[in-house]
Amino acid sequence: MSAPAQVALVTGAGQGLGACIARRLHAEGWKVAISDIDADAAAALAGELDGSGASTCALALDVDRHVDFQAALESITARWGDLHALVNNAAVTVATPVMDIAPEEFRRVLGLNAGGVFSGCQVLGRYFSARGYGRIVNLASLAGQNGGTATGAHYAASKGAILTLTKVFARELAGAGVTVNAIAPGPLDLPVVHRTVPAERMQDFLRNVPVGALGEPDFVARTVVHLLSPAAAFVTGATWDINGGLYLR
Repeated sequence: MSAPAQVALVTGAGQGLGACIARRLHAEGWKVAISDIDADAAAALAGELDGSGASTCALALDVDRHVDFQAALESITARWGDLHALVNNAAVTVATPVMDIAPEEFRRVLGLNAGGVFSGCQVLGRYFSARGYGRIVNLASLAGQNGGTATGAHYAASKGAILTLTKVFARELAGAGVTVNAIAPGPLDLPVVHRTVPAERMQDFLRNVPVGALGEPDFVARTVVHLLSPAAAFVTGATWDINGGLYLR
């Protein structure tokens, strides 16, 4: 008899990298709770992956609302009996020049991006710790390592904060069988990058990337799956760089 499927919650999974991660997890046999502030986008992807709802479900989740994580946990465990992994992917990207960022905008971006990771790690971390097992992967960014060159200071600062929160929660939860890791991608072959870099500028942009190409979102997704696996028990508090050589350490 095969082991029951593991269950993962992915935030910001209605589109972009989050959707790619949800697709890959589902393809690898996971049950996936697809959450997004855009409930319609989450429902569309869940229906596409499994119209029966046996292995997918859609949740409206605003990561800026701490209580939404608790509600998601209760909904998932009522549906499937357990939850094994969390992917903190949801974020807002804003490219306002640093000297033009209003304090309110700075607080909003930090609160949503870093605050959402904090809430997810805290709420789900408690649950995983109590059951003696869990996996958390936080999506950081190259911007949080190099100060950001194509994004706003508040976005870069929020992603830097995610790197630190990953270490804090990794240390806190390690003794309970819970790992917490981060992935810091560089520019990926996603619509958001193509909107930022028009086609006529792409070749010039790629000349600044040591490997000369955009990253593959599915490779990032496969790395997420790897870090969420039971076999990844000896990796925690780490940040895995997937940036084409743009940041070396």
